[in-house]
Amino acid sequence: MKRRELFGSLAFPFSKKEKQEKIIRPPYFENENSESLFLTNCIDCEGLCSTVCEENIIVIQEDNTPKLDFSISGCTYCDKCAEICPKEVLKIENKKNIDIKIEIDVLSCLSWNQTMCFSCKDPCLDKAIDFLAMFRPSINNNCTSCGFCIKVCPTDAIKIIK
Repeated sequence: MKRRELFGSLAFPFSKKEKQEKIIRPPYFENENSESLFLTNCIDCEGLCSTVCEENIIVIQEDNTPKLDFSISGCTYCDKCAEICPKEVLKIENKKNIDIKIEIDVLSCLSWNQTMCFSCKDPCLDKAIDFLAMFRPSINNNCTSCGFCIKVCPTDAIKIIK
């Protein structure tokens, strides 16, 4: 083993930053304090919410709680996951926008770098992406954080901000 490899391997555990992924819940729970409801009520459930999701974006985690996976598709806010929830963790009357903020990374976005691309605009159901002429997309206040724009971006320039 070379000296550089030795010191590199010793420093690796210290330089590695733990990236904690934000768990994105379906948009039908009461508030942030409802997280305990997921951990107590969903553990006995059979994951029915994931079976009725039209877009197949509800994934049941190891702890039996649901999370949204936008690498598959986006949320249509169809209400089906709330309608089928037997433990009433998800309720239609608690429907709100998904609790995330979506942002465009201008350094990796093709349109921000003078290449015509409308990949994010086309699937946006809420007309939440504006373009300055044919370039420089930005997300406006119509954004419901549905996530349809995330998967389709060819450079992964659309990010979820905590």
